[in-house]
Amino acid sequence: MNREMLMLVDAISREKNVERDVVFGAVESTLAQATKKLHQGDVDIRVSVDRDSGDYETFRRWHVVPDEAGLQLPDQEILLFEAKEEMPDIEVGEYIEEAVDSVPIGRIGAMAAKQVILQKIRDAEREMLLNDFMSRGDKIFVGTVKRLDKGDIIVEAGRVEGRLRRSEMIAKENLRNGDRVRAMIMEVDLTLRGAPIILSRSAPEFMIELFRQEVPEIEQGLLEIKSCARDPGSRAKIAVLSHDKRVDPIGTCVGVRGTRVNAVTNELAGERVDIVLWSEDPAQFVIGALAPANVSSIVVDEEKHAMDVVVDEENLAIAIGRGGQNVRLASDLTGWKINIMDANESAQKQASETDASRKLFMEKLDVDEEIADILISEGFNSLEEVAYVPISEMLEIEAFDEDTINELRARAKDALLTMEIAREEGVETQSAVSQDLRDLEGLDPELIPKLHEAGVNTRDDLADLAVDELTEITGQSADDAKALILKAREHWFAGQE
Repeated sequence: MNREMLMLVDAISREKNVERDVVFGAVESTLAQATKKLHQGDVDIRVSVDRDSGDYETFRRWHVVPDEAGLQLPDQEILLFEAKEEMPDIEVGEYIEEAVDSVPIGRIGAMAAKQVILQKIRDAEREMLLNDFMSRGDKIFVGTVKRLDKGDIIVEAGRVEGRLRRSEMIAKENLRNGDRVRAMIMEVDLTLRGAPIILSRSAPEFMIELFRQEVPEIEQGLLEIKSCARDPGSRAKIAVLSHDKRVDPIGTCVGVRGTRVNAVTNELAGERVDIVLWSEDPAQFVIGALAPANVSSIVVDEEKHAMDVVVDEENLAIAIGRGGQNVRLASDLTGWKINIMDANESAQKQASETDASRKLFMEKLDVDEEIADILISEGFNSLEEVAYVPISEMLEIEAFDEDTINELRARAKDALLTMEIAREEGVETQSAVSQDLRDLEGLDPELIPKLHEAGVNTRDDLADLAVDELTEITGQSADDAKALILKAREHWFAGQE
């Protein structure tokens, strides 16, 4: 039977054009699976076949695990201290083996063994084909639609298959068997049977790669696509940068009579592409990204990573786009949150922010309206700016002398310190107050510190209060205090009718 097994290995190796070691590995695995059926429990079996004679040995083995870990798989593991009783030099991670009777090939059945081996060979072939395909470094998968699989489309390229999920298709496309398909290779998942290459036609990376194939200057390093945002099948924006002043980035990507951009558009079911000039200046980049709308003015908020973009009435609809598409794509392309508004909205927002800053300065710096307005007019909007902007910049304010500036900076720092102490105390208060009290419907969060100071830290503490006690603590009206106490007591009667 050993000679027959060698002949079987040689025949399969030639037929399938795979290494003999791969076939021997499949034989060993097949024999091990057959041997496991003769033992109780989920034992670990290893079979070793001599490549020359065809003789084989069978072993049951146990994986050595740390004593403190315990046995997770009792039929396959052994604790270190027990293993050392048999082999003093053994270490964690090694195996203890015990020879067991080998299963004769005849008991498995030649045909059954061959089928199992062939399946393992097919798996090995599949992995070899996949590795060969991926070694070519292709980023775009080109094939034909082979079949549908639970809503996904299986695309075949030679003997390799890719999976195009429904969520990664272009919505208005209707792909059918035999259709030619191009898609971006996103990942390889070997756990998926049949089609392990995951594809996408909706990913921004696919558009970038299509432009790379259509525009040689990108491959040459003269141009670079910095970012891409897509509404698959409808509209997209790409940001391009030229590394050579002699090359016009937008015109080069468009091509003569639009040939290059049209080739991409045709591949993507008519998806219209806006080509935008990338800029290091975020404001300039956003202005370009909002094209074809004309921007009147723009205000950048670095802290919130947002921009207020003002456009006139004629450009408002264009800037926003149908269903907000234009501003959404511009935001995705630039990475900035973009707020589109007309001149009236901008003026109202600016007035509101000015009022808030004026109130802040007057209250925290203890200054009059005139001083607060001077600070605002000079571009100061926060206490941090007053306290920590270089003094040389503040000395440029003609309305203030050096003494006034030093006093304002000192007051700003004191105010910030006081606010930080209050914030930390608020955090401590929140941690001392129970969650059921903080979550109580109708309880104003601003009342929590007052309740805490009076020793009211739980919902039951509040429920035990009389109306006059609560009004004294919080300063509420009697009606409000009564309503809050009744709300706190509701859980006492929840199970009663």
